[in-house]
Amino acid sequence: MVKILRLFSRDKPKIKVQSSKKDSFSGWLKCTHCNELIHANELEQNSNCCPKCDYHYRLPADDRIKQIADEGSFHELFFDIQSTDPLQFVDTEPYAQRLKEAKEKSARSDAIIVGTCLLASQPIALGVMDFNFMGGSMGSVVGERLTLLIEHAITHRLPVVIVSSSGGARMQESILSLMQMAKTSAALAKLDAARLPYVSVLTNPTTGGVTASFASLGDVIIAEPGALICFAGPRVIEQTIKQKLPPGAQKSEFLLKHGMIDCIVKRHELKGKLTEVVAFLSGNEREVDEELEDEPKKPSKKLTHS
Repeated sequence: MVKILRLFSRDKPKIKVQSSKKDSFSGWLKCTHCNELIHANELEQNSNCCPKCDYHYRLPADDRIKQIADEGSFHELFFDIQSTDPLQFVDTEPYAQRLKEAKEKSARSDAIIVGTCLLASQPIALGVMDFNFMGGSMGSVVGERLTLLIEHAITHRLPVVIVSSSGGARMQESILSLMQMAKTSAALAKLDAARLPYVSVLTNPTTGGVTASFASLGDVIIAEPGALICFAGPRVIEQTIKQKLPPGAQKSEFLLKHGMIDCIVKRHELKGKLTEVVAFLSGNEREVDEELEDEPKKPSKKLTHS
């Protein structure tokens, strides 16, 4: 009888069964473009590009700087300029509260980082927008930092590279944010007059007032594959004109086909392409200067009075 009871008795399992997971995230992600499973570590090691379909996800500003600048060469400038709330703007919550939350979320003081660095040993002025700070929106601080960077580049004879990623002008600053379009464009006109190159890099997304100002004024305009580049988004346009846009409209491939940008460069090849373009344009600028120096001065004509 004892043997029979032992036969049907149930001992505790020797394998420990965990009833609940400590961490619900296993590290696996589903690519939004090709729907393939990819691991977060694999994505990070591949510069935030899908290893299966090469879809370019957003890249944090710090990682973008590391990708472009020579190691340890980036020196941030004008970081002490901070946003304020001069209009006391309130929508669903006060603008001051939105700024506080954005600073905590992004660990950044505003939507752009500017400074100087070396690009393959070539000194440049570099500006990188951060989409994590209020959608990379352009307010007074973004415009001021960019303008100061461009003026610094003119003073020190540096090429300028700006990487854009933005939802446009910051609505909480109203006309003050719209003024930054004219301010940055005027600064770039001075850069052009000084015969210094400006390379604009457009990433996903680049929209609104940023597209309508400094992002479209580059001597060479480079875009990442599949980037949304536009003034008004496709949904707004379709609601306005009551028509569907062509497939792929407002993507970088569409803009290249219609002459709005100069080339599309994959993220892994961006530093090499920037090095090539900056060296070429800087070389031309030096040649022009040398030609002007070598050119014999024409004697000035004196006016004579009869």
